[in-house]
Amino acid sequence: MSEARLRFSAAHPAFAGHFPGSPMVPGALLLAAALDALALARADLEIVSAKFLHPVVPETDVQVRCIAGAARASRLELRAAGRLVATAVLREARA
Repeated sequence: MSEARLRFSAAHPAFAGHFPGSPMVPGALLLAAALDALALARADLEIVSAKFLHPVVPETDVQVRCIAGAARASRLELRAAGRLVATAVLREARA
């Protein structure tokens, strides 16, 4: 199991357009940052599915955890204030 923490500054450029007046972290940015933080951002890994359960706003601490599973698949869990905010299933890309 791997773990990491994320925090997105309110000054991050993604918040200018996502969404003005009510900023939230875009899902693609959230997953990319999680994979980077866990050193899982590589070409032979793919996201099979992802679910975004609750919005993540600027300056929120997000705990990221990757749990190894069967058949070369893993589960990514992202939590903010103990609440599950997103999940993803990862696996090695097929050649």
